[in-house]
Amino acid sequence: MKTQARLVIVGAGIVGCATAYHLAQMGYTDVLVIDQGDLPEAGGSTSHAPGGVFQTNPSRMMATFAKYTVKLLNSLDLDGQPCFLKVGGLEVSTSEERDTYIKWRYGIARSWGIPAEIVSPQMCRELSPLMDISKVRLGYWTPTDGIAKPLRATEAMMRFAKSKGVVFEPRVEVLDVLTENGRVIGLETSQGRITCEQVLVSCGIWGPRLGRMVGVPIPLMPCEHQYAWTNDIPELADATEEATHALLRHQDKSMYYRQHKNHYGIGNYRHTPRLVEADAIRRIGQGEVMPSMNPFTPEDFVEAEQATRELLPPVMKAGLRDAFNGMFSFTPDGGPVLGESLSVKGFWVAEAVWITHGGGVGKTMAEWIATGEPEWDVHEGDINRFARHQQTPRFTRRRAWQQYKEVYDVIHPMQQMEEPRGLRRSPFFGQQKDKEAVFFDAAGFERPQWYESNRKLLAGRNVPSRDEWGSRYWSPIQGAEHEQVRKAAGLFDLTAFTKIRVTGKGAGAFLQRLAANDVDKPVGKVVYTAMLNQHGGIMCDLTIARMAPEEFLVLTGGGVGMHDLGWIRANAPNDGSVAIEDVTSQYCAVGLWGPKAREILQSLTDDDVSHQGLPYYGWKDVLIDYVPALALRLSYVGELGFEIYARTEFGGQLWELLMKAGEPHGLIPAGAGAMDSLRIEKGYRLWGADIEPETNPLEAGLAWAVRLKKGDFIGRTRLLDLKMQPMSRKLCCMTIDDPEATLLGKEPIYADNQVVGYVTSGNYGYTVGKWVAYGYLPTGRAEPGTSVEIDYMGRRFTAVVAQEPLFDPEGARLKA
Repeated sequence: MKTQARLVIVGAGIVGCATAYHLAQMGYTDVLVIDQGDLPEAGGSTSHAPGGVFQTNPSRMMATFAKYTVKLLNSLDLDGQPCFLKVGGLEVSTSEERDTYIKWRYGIARSWGIPAEIVSPQMCRELSPLMDISKVRLGYWTPTDGIAKPLRATEAMMRFAKSKGVVFEPRVEVLDVLTENGRVIGLETSQGRITCEQVLVSCGIWGPRLGRMVGVPIPLMPCEHQYAWTNDIPELADATEEATHALLRHQDKSMYYRQHKNHYGIGNYRHTPRLVEADAIRRIGQGEVMPSMNPFTPEDFVEAEQATRELLPPVMKAGLRDAFNGMFSFTPDGGPVLGESLSVKGFWVAEAVWITHGGGVGKTMAEWIATGEPEWDVHEGDINRFARHQQTPRFTRRRAWQQYKEVYDVIHPMQQMEEPRGLRRSPFFGQQKDKEAVFFDAAGFERPQWYESNRKLLAGRNVPSRDEWGSRYWSPIQGAEHEQVRKAAGLFDLTAFTKIRVTGKGAGAFLQRLAANDVDKPVGKVVYTAMLNQHGGIMCDLTIARMAPEEFLVLTGGGVGMHDLGWIRANAPNDGSVAIEDVTSQYCAVGLWGPKAREILQSLTDDDVSHQGLPYYGWKDVLIDYVPALALRLSYVGELGFEIYARTEFGGQLWELLMKAGEPHGLIPAGAGAMDSLRIEKGYRLWGADIEPETNPLEAGLAWAVRLKKGDFIGRTRLLDLKMQPMSRKLCCMTIDDPEATLLGKEPIYADNQVVGYVTSGNYGYTVGKWVAYGYLPTGRAEPGTSVEIDYMGRRFTAVVAQEPLFDPEGARLKA
């Protein structure tokens, strides 16, 4: 066995082989791939996966992975045998709710560039000839979906990688991951020691074991899933090809089906989740050939049998030949776990990846390991995205249980996870409950989305209604709160914001290298800035306050906080000149925003918070009655106001003081729903939607926050190149006058009947009186006054590109 390599990949399933394949293409060949099983059938999830590939996913990252996987598998063959069967994918609806969901998914597919059609029941029968369409209402057809042949694909990729010098070794079990000074130095295995600089853990359901060897949590939970084969079906007696019938999903019953020549395979999610601890999975070294397969549990198949009998009568009539419970991985948020650990350098992870996404993940991991940055935005899969409580086994188990149950459920884009909840509560939680707050999850915090106590504000206001789908997890109260903030003031809970203290003699130079804006400002100043990658893409979008010559406070959103903290830590010097501390839980925070905000705050403090005393983008310590606080002259809603931070124990008193002082001025508690519509009217970007690692500040309209002349910073070289090139697209503001429109985000944008972009953010602008959408358009269509169409649930609404921002374009309110 090879005993030294630059990189060791642990796990030779679809992800490990795809990573090795792409590394080999890049000339990165000092790679050893090991697996505890035989090769190519190693015995993990890849070995038993039925191979269904459905590309449509609300996550653009996941859809991108899937699209690339289809492309990759179509390019491979093994001794003339295809690695992908191009039968297409068909989902059928048997309920009105599913009809709506399919129409929404159709829009998502068009936005992501996936060919798709909504088809009639008769067409469903043509695509899946054994189907009884008596209860079928419509179908969703994606012709480029199909059936992967995972073992063929892994062997084909293995052969290519071997031809370039990559070594594969079977029957090698990892006993320990060896580290020194926080870096990987090797592996202890059943076949001896291997010296290496990097390890990629891609062993699926066994991943948490290896993570524990170095103290790196890999939050995934293996779950059992039923798959059964029927006996021969008489109607398929003349079948000569493995599959000509469409890959079929009956999501109303949590079922999927695929043809195996003259019989069918049946996949069943219609049972209580069966979770399996990674340490309880049998090892191949213990004599097991397929430890990822457990005995079939017939009691879990009762509903599946009935559903199949109704939809595909000949299939169930044939009876079952064989069946098993196969294991694969689920995570707390349903996404994969990708990237390098911050605590152990050289320890890479690519886990909880299905066959559908395996090729795309392999490409991404190869780029990441070889060059330091992947081509695509993968923040939704970043290993560093989880807060500490989300990495615990108990949390992972409960969320994985729910993720399994919901695989084929109708999931609204605003739908909230139900369990576990209430783990992180701001000190205002009790007061917010008294005001009948409706809470959404924000990085584990309970954050008000709107307040039922504000329903009285609807009197005399005409808040536009929404259709049934668009009005889920929404209330017209959000519109009333929006208008009241513009008229008077609102108090927003910002406690979920991530707060990062950066200190040390090298802190200023370090942040100056990370930030695209100039953060070398005097104490008392605050700077809005992006942090970029080498491609010029926006990795972080945040504010930095200089607290002292060698101390900075970095403030960013709660949902992206762990990602941003990870980026900052990953780029920190290791010479001890900089200390980085997450102080989120030490401080509560509120946004006091609106034209009456200064009057309210000034009534509670002797400190000068006038425009002269506390100018825009400045901060100062203030005493609010008896509460010591930090006030920043910032606003995410486009109004005069302040972000106010106080030690957590003062939170209850701070909220009470502000609400009481604000009552004569019309102050209300306001939720995150109103905050979103307010910020969209003002044109403020949202990271992860309007801006992300695949967008740069020039096309995003953020060039004003970049200082190319300040000196070197990450991404500067690329931005200089981009400035010399014609811009191909631009983030545009669009408005829709039609009152029947609704926007939730991700809707396709059409011009000349062609998709030219998608909605990155959308909401109603209650001040401007029309729907507002943001999205990237080709520069030829980015001029104000240009008309496009936005498709929502099959209806196209005319949208007009507008000059931004729509609200207070001169910023007079902010700077009052």
